[in-house]
Amino acid sequence: MKILKLGFSILMMLFMFGCGSKVEITNGDLVIQINDKMQMKVLSTNKQTQAYYSDFVTSDYLVAREFKADKFLLSDIRSHVEGENKVFELVGVYNKDGFEIEKHVTITISEKFANSAYFDIKYVNKGEKTATVTSWVNHHLRVKQSKTDNPIWSLQTTSTIRRDDWVLPVVPGFYQKNFMGMNNSDYGGGIPVVNLWREDGGIMIGVTEMTPKLFSTPVEMGLYDGYASMSILKEYDNVRTFKTDDVIETYSSFITVHTGDFFDPLKKFSHYMQAQGLEFVDSEPLAYEAVWCAWGYERTFTIEEVIGTLPKVKELGFKWVDVDDGFQKSIGDWEPNDRFPGGNKDMRRLADAIRAHGLRPKLWWAPLAAHPSSEILAKVPEMQLRTRHSTPQYITWWNSYYLSPVNPYTQAYTRDLVELFLDTWDFDGLKMDGQHLNAVAPDYNSHSGLSYPEQAFEELPMFFKDIYETAIKYKPNAVIQNCPCGCAMNFFNMPYMNQAVSSDPTSSWQIRLKGKVYRAIFDEIAYYADHVELSDNGDDFPTQIGIGAVVGSKFTWPKDNPNVEKSYLLTPEKEVLYKKWVGIYNEKMLSKGDYLGSLYDLTFDKPETHAIHKDGKMYYAFYAEEWNGEPIELRGLNNQTYVVNEYTNDEGVVYEVDGSNPIIHPTFKRAYLIEVYPKQ
Repeated sequence: MKILKLGFSILMMLFMFGCGSKVEITNGDLVIQINDKMQMKVLSTNKQTQAYYSDFVTSDYLVAREFKADKFLLSDIRSHVEGENKVFELVGVYNKDGFEIEKHVTITISEKFANSAYFDIKYVNKGEKTATVTSWVNHHLRVKQSKTDNPIWSLQTTSTIRRDDWVLPVVPGFYQKNFMGMNNSDYGGGIPVVNLWREDGGIMIGVTEMTPKLFSTPVEMGLYDGYASMSILKEYDNVRTFKTDDVIETYSSFITVHTGDFFDPLKKFSHYMQAQGLEFVDSEPLAYEAVWCAWGYERTFTIEEVIGTLPKVKELGFKWVDVDDGFQKSIGDWEPNDRFPGGNKDMRRLADAIRAHGLRPKLWWAPLAAHPSSEILAKVPEMQLRTRHSTPQYITWWNSYYLSPVNPYTQAYTRDLVELFLDTWDFDGLKMDGQHLNAVAPDYNSHSGLSYPEQAFEELPMFFKDIYETAIKYKPNAVIQNCPCGCAMNFFNMPYMNQAVSSDPTSSWQIRLKGKVYRAIFDEIAYYADHVELSDNGDDFPTQIGIGAVVGSKFTWPKDNPNVEKSYLLTPEKEVLYKKWVGIYNEKMLSKGDYLGSLYDLTFDKPETHAIHKDGKMYYAFYAEEWNGEPIELRGLNNQTYVVNEYTNDEGVVYEVDGSNPIIHPTFKRAYLIEVYPKQ
């Protein structure tokens, strides 16, 4: 056996077994074994984590019409040090039917990113025969079902018209492709990772390119497999002709092992991307203030309705007023419509009235869209994003056409709009809305001046960077919210906003799981839970407050808009409820606390639990349909006596708990929120 020691508990071992070589690379709990066919086994040294799977698997391979290059004879292994990193270079050869393909795998590990390995994989055609490559696959790994009845859980962050949960159980017969490009006319993009985990541990894989790329992260569990699988899949729209000496480089990627749910590995992915140069904008303190949105009056709202509601908005403790969809002539023509006869003066009057009540005005807007009959498209048709057939790309929801985010005409037009909204109209923030914001199709419009059509998809984030930088030029403390309705938000758009949002959640569960995802990606972010009317039963303030989200509502008062079918009227009963919960939010401001996402697993710990540390106190939020006194552990406490305050209970219940055995036995329905602090 030959062992090469490389420092800080990272080893590379080369030894003989059977008739071939075996490579083992270790970083923290992560163990990667590669056999003589360049097949892979991923293990964890964590004592609680059982083997993810038993045999070596073909994890990285190239697919052509003529072959599937999945077994490469390992021919060369080298290693070297680059600063704080250890780099391993492996080369293997596929030789069959006259095709000779060389596979180069570079694996980088660092103590700074323990439990992780970062990959660059490429293929070189060393033979004389040309191949037609259709796809490649990286990290086709599996997690076998444990002996318990608990399912394998997953984080799958793609966007489709279904607006699925981002956290899903993987059961026999499950399949989801998770394409990062456009999946429906309006829907696409996401976070370029996928995660499978059991109660004892899991694996996350993903792509670490610095711009969005077109690939999939399929997750599957066959009816009789007994394991779930995941991978990174690149399928070429047009086959790649692979000639002698040609090189196909796959996307830079990673593998991370972990315990608990997705929180820690997702945070590590975000930190890694930031270390590579992805810069997030600073957090904005004003973004943490409670929000009332005029959307309860919907598209036919009037200035008088909004202004008439402001006294009640202020009385209840809200600080922001979002003026929503309905002021514009049409999507794309953002001048005020006939209900605002004063034009710009009416919009300024509305912003001034909001500010006169001690509140802050924010304006709704759907950038990157223009109605086919809009004046702006008639004036500047060059802005349109064009398909490969030279037709406009349609946005179904807005009955509009996409504008190309990289088109100079679009960019100039957008900057002018930001100036109009924040300077001329004097709003203090922007609510950018629409699932179409998350991704765009490749642009074949010659006016966009692109090197290749996919550049529009890859450079979409720069469009939002330009909006943010333009906004703070006029309002240095502007709140910029990106609301891609129901979508798993494009990771690369996130750096250019200072307020995240649950974005049209379909349940309280979605509000909570999205909050945990955003808190993993951002070290500090104001996470707005959206209108409480979108939560379970339309009144789930405990979900909003307990996870440290910014509270919000779209109530109407003193009456509804006559054109709106559903009522959001603030009844006397609701008013009591709203005063209580918005008051609690403003007093505690848990949205500014330290969210401790590692303490509890979102899926396996029962009841579902979230924990926040703020001002020397621990805040716990428990969620279940019903809980009847079964024991719950308060994690994260020291060995001392603590006071437990049921701070949302009108009866003022307070009791003590021993930090050396912090078990409580509450009985509750839906939610139980407590504040815990050391006894003096």
